[in-house]
Amino acid sequence: MTSADIRKPIIVVGAGPVGLTTALGLDFYGLPVRVFEEDDSLSLDTKAGTILTRTLEAFRRYGVADPVLAKALRVDEIGGLDRATNTPTLSVRTAVLAEDTRYPFVINLPQHHLEPVLRDQLDARCPGALRLRHRLTSFRQTADGVVATFATPDGEREVEGAYLLACDGGRSTVRTQLGVPVDGVSHDVRYMLVDLKVDLDVANPRDYPYLAYFADPQEWMILVRQPHCWRLLFPLPPDAEPPGPDVLADKARRFIGDVRDMEVINTVVYRVHHRIATEWRRDRVFLMGDAAHLITPMWALGLNTGILDAISLPWRLAWVMRGWAGDALLDGYAREQQPLAVGGSGEMAEQARKYMGGEGEVADLMSGSAWGLAATRTLLGIRIGVDEKTPWSMVKMDRGPLQVGDHMPDAELHGPDGRPHRLHDLIDDSFVAFYFTDARRRPAVPRAGVPGLKHYVVSRWDAPLDSGLRDRALLDVGNRLFERLGCPADTVVLVRPDDCVAAIVPMRDGVAEEIYRRIVSA
Repeated sequence: MTSADIRKPIIVVGAGPVGLTTALGLDFYGLPVRVFEEDDSLSLDTKAGTILTRTLEAFRRYGVADPVLAKALRVDEIGGLDRATNTPTLSVRTAVLAEDTRYPFVINLPQHHLEPVLRDQLDARCPGALRLRHRLTSFRQTADGVVATFATPDGEREVEGAYLLACDGGRSTVRTQLGVPVDGVSHDVRYMLVDLKVDLDVANPRDYPYLAYFADPQEWMILVRQPHCWRLLFPLPPDAEPPGPDVLADKARRFIGDVRDMEVINTVVYRVHHRIATEWRRDRVFLMGDAAHLITPMWALGLNTGILDAISLPWRLAWVMRGWAGDALLDGYAREQQPLAVGGSGEMAEQARKYMGGEGEVADLMSGSAWGLAATRTLLGIRIGVDEKTPWSMVKMDRGPLQVGDHMPDAELHGPDGRPHRLHDLIDDSFVAFYFTDARRRPAVPRAGVPGLKHYVVSRWDAPLDSGLRDRALLDVGNRLFERLGCPADTVVLVRPDDCVAAIVPMRDGVAEEIYRRIVSA
């Protein structure tokens, strides 16, 4: 990659949540980016409304968590209710994740409220990067980039970029022009999403969780408290016409009881899909979000699975464009993310859909510990298949010892300056090798030298001033993190910039650099 290449912008097609988040991620890593959207405004539709913890961690890294949280409702309980009796069943309590993340909750925020926050942040950091009314008509790959052609109000426009990222939805123009097939099914099932203006807090007090699942074989519904309204999600019979406001109000009352002053303020109907693109990369073109996977929007696995793509790809592009890694590092994006969409999010969403309607069980997803259930439902329980030997998983049954591919907890340690530090802040733009050992014994912990790799010793013993380690020593008070991870003493844990554990190995001279070079040159 030459210096001329890194000055070429990365072209992002589509300004939905995945496209905007990806653009913010690319900017975070110092890469030039341009986002092109065919419409003349961002989405105004009532769409995805729950954002999971793993997505919040990505927003934090890319610098938008605070403005997003300022507009959202935080939720620490995902509640199940029996439709017939209106009584609570199994609930997911996210407070058990407090030692693993600084966001031990999920949030409710509709997509058409989220997108303006992401856009405003992108506009502030990259003025002019977002171009509306630019419809992609064609693209071609060259030896060192991609040339995309857009139809605009001012005529045809060509844009040259280093890569093209397709975030252009389920009917992706990019995917179609690449000729990439899609496997899976579109079910003869539709969901109706209804936003209601109704007071369930004072005039008609209800003690429902802000995210409540009413399961029933005859008639199920999901009730979501949005910042500005209550939202219902329920299935429509295959040939039924969408009901009008009066019928919708009556349906709502069957679940929440007789209430006054109910107003339907928005509705949308959409099909249920489980369709995955068979190929996610074609040289310098990548599929992301709905362009790569259309997933049943149950358990908030639609948008949030797309954000997993926006976590995985930007740092890889940064490493390659900085000259720190070979092109093969980019192949890991599809190799790791595709199974999560096909057999992970897709299958979980399908099981949840069937369970809500009494068609099946989700016993395997519900039989773990309270911690495991919360980690699974917030997407902190993902284990990524970082190589051919590492099994991937979307389900966490219990804490257990840390394993390769796991999410590294965002634990709090004390740095050389005496202040508390979160691990993810240290990982943000680097691979980090954590040496879990006794700092009193002067372990051989390298100083920074290899680009893209940092080293820290983690110990319950503060590094003595004459140890030569103070600048890269983290105090683990009471060995809390060490015991949480369950790894042996004198162990190196290598973590990638996406918080994924890349290796857990016994300490020896040069082991972290050796593994790092193998990863980035593979």
